[in-house]
Amino acid sequence: MKLASLSGGRDGRLVVVSPDLAWYADASTVTPTLQSALDDWDRFEPQLRALSENLEHHSVPLERFHEREALAPLPRAYQWADGSAYVNHVELVRKARGAEMPDTFWHDPLMYQGGSDDLRGARSPIVLADEAWGCDMEAEVCIVTGDVPQGISAADALGKVLLVGLVNDVSLRNLIPGELAKGFGFVQSKPATTFSPVFITPDELGAGWKDGKLSGVVEVDLNGEAFGRADAGEEMIFDFGTLIAHLAKTRNLGAGSIIGSGTVSNRDADGSPGRPVSEGGRGYSCIAEQRMVETILTGEAKTGFMKHGDVVRIDMRDGHGHSIFGAIEQEVVAPD
Repeated sequence: MKLASLSGGRDGRLVVVSPDLAWYADASTVTPTLQSALDDWDRFEPQLRALSENLEHHSVPLERFHEREALAPLPRAYQWADGSAYVNHVELVRKARGAEMPDTFWHDPLMYQGGSDDLRGARSPIVLADEAWGCDMEAEVCIVTGDVPQGISAADALGKVLLVGLVNDVSLRNLIPGELAKGFGFVQSKPATTFSPVFITPDELGAGWKDGKLSGVVEVDLNGEAFGRADAGEEMIFDFGTLIAHLAKTRNLGAGSIIGSGTVSNRDADGSPGRPVSEGGRGYSCIAEQRMVETILTGEAKTGFMKHGDVVRIDMRDGHGHSIFGAIEQEVVAPD
């Protein structure tokens, strides 16, 4: 089942979307918003699923679904937390600056709490006031939970995954060092986060969803050129059950909590840091990683961060070449 939010109030208007992303049916007869559905999932999920089946058979009123009109599936969420499940990405960051990586990073995931009051739709522009801030995309997978009790095990936490999607966790790289030096985490260096047009129930993903991981190539294009083709299921050291349990170690999580995987990252087959797509590699899901590899190999970063007018596109396709979640496509723009 695929769910989206269209305009209609601050929390959007819930719709059910056809598997091919071509049509939608209004879900207001079931419940008005995605958050309200998540708040009472056991009650509303069967009704939404029945509506989805009727949509497939064209037995309910339907309208054309346009990805450009979609808000973030959850325009406001009770929680947005981002992990770092791909330790290859973390290792490259530290190696580029000549720092050893603590062994604990392989056993205890990193995670930060992001802003969740202004989550953006897939075609929303990235508003960048100053190009010197170092604007970067970060292509990731995310999940949405139901209510999660404090102290849940990683195995039990997998049963709390209600929806799966894609995310662009935009970073302002040149603001990060100063914030981290204060020892209190990200704030200004993490602007509004952007989500795929639809979120999907795990069963819709078939064999692509297994053991709390989503397998499939995350396509990242920058200005129409292939930039990243990493597989989200490979080298994901911490599955989503582990990430949920990490966040819930000392507190309950409310229904509608969104958790990100961190930047999807793969090594080359020979274990090397990775090559650009143009050189036959899998490329990168963020510019910073390419800059890290350049620094490791040549002593300096050559690739610049995004500028006004640049366009990033993030997508994932099924075995038939069809978009699964719809595409995130954003232009970097100056403020009005």
